[in-house]
Amino acid sequence: MTDPKGSSLAWLEGRDLSGVEGTEGAPCAPCEVPRSEMSNVELLDAYSRAVISVVEHVGPAIVSISVGQESPEAAFEPLGAGSGFVLTPDGYLLTNNHVVSGARKIEAVFIDGQRLAAAVVGDDPSSDLAVIRVNASGLPYATLGDSAALQVGQLVIAMGNPFGFQSTVSTGVVSALGRSLRTRQGRLIENIIQHAAPLNPGNSGGPLLDSKGRVIGINTAIIAQAQGIGFAIPSNTAKRVVTQILTIGRVRRGYLGLVGMPRKLDRRLVRFYKLGSDFGVEVGLVEPGGPAHKAGLQRGDVIVLAAGKVVASIDDIFRILGEEPIGQPLRLVAIRLKDRLDFEVVPEEAR
Repeated sequence: MTDPKGSSLAWLEGRDLSGVEGTEGAPCAPCEVPRSEMSNVELLDAYSRAVISVVEHVGPAIVSISVGQESPEAAFEPLGAGSGFVLTPDGYLLTNNHVVSGARKIEAVFIDGQRLAAAVVGDDPSSDLAVIRVNASGLPYATLGDSAALQVGQLVIAMGNPFGFQSTVSTGVVSALGRSLRTRQGRLIENIIQHAAPLNPGNSGGPLLDSKGRVIGINTAIIAQAQGIGFAIPSNTAKRVVTQILTIGRVRRGYLGLVGMPRKLDRRLVRFYKLGSDFGVEVGLVEPGGPAHKAGLQRGDVIVLAAGKVVASIDDIFRILGEEPIGQPLRLVAIRLKDRLDFEVVPEEAR
């Protein structure tokens, strides 16, 4: 028999106990991964190191955003919170529009505890993005990557600073690409990233990062009833929105001056005209003097193509308008009764 006290001391001191017999007479062995399986452990260690490296390098650019009002005592009284991140060293930050929408006072809290008043530079409810600015310079900032290069199954890291908790981190993979998410204003955001990095409401506006620490999405929503499903606005969408906000102060979008609804097409017309869908968008109302009216579109026309792309829903028209330049002719193809007609519409800027 071995001395239990001696064995315990040896365990505490990390000495080899391979020669000590257990209760069944077999040699004792520690409950740890054997060397034969260490290759899997090394892979996990590499995964951990990748996440740790991203957190260390990007963490200083993540901020907690508090919105509220001034109390009678002139102190800041928070009413809501979210996350954001620094875009430029001279104080421009990116977050969700719904985090700062309607806020009378905004405060950005950095991981070192520094609190700075912030103001909205521009917002875009249609993409749920907003640019705010603090009066500071020389700030650590994050970089926007290329969301078009993402692949399903790719490792992603969600970071936030909700309610002042420093660098909240979760990891997962890209679950799906090209999802659609409808905003509170009813607009459809296209090409949404669905991922499996767990989120909470305070992470709204925080970055979704790749393994190199580049922002490839801005976390925007969770489904409370579903476990582990998160959504992020693609970084390429953010680039377009931020560029327009910083250059012209707003995001420009075109409109046609019509109200449409889905309409199932006669299969004979679909086959005869070799259309790409059984559905089109029926024009229900044409705004007098608007772009569609000027082009000759009438109530009852069914739009089936725009800029050479299939139109099966009003969301398809919104997406195409977002891709095409305002003020330049846009070719529409519509079915009127049984005839196929071509129109050139010049989209105007939505007000």
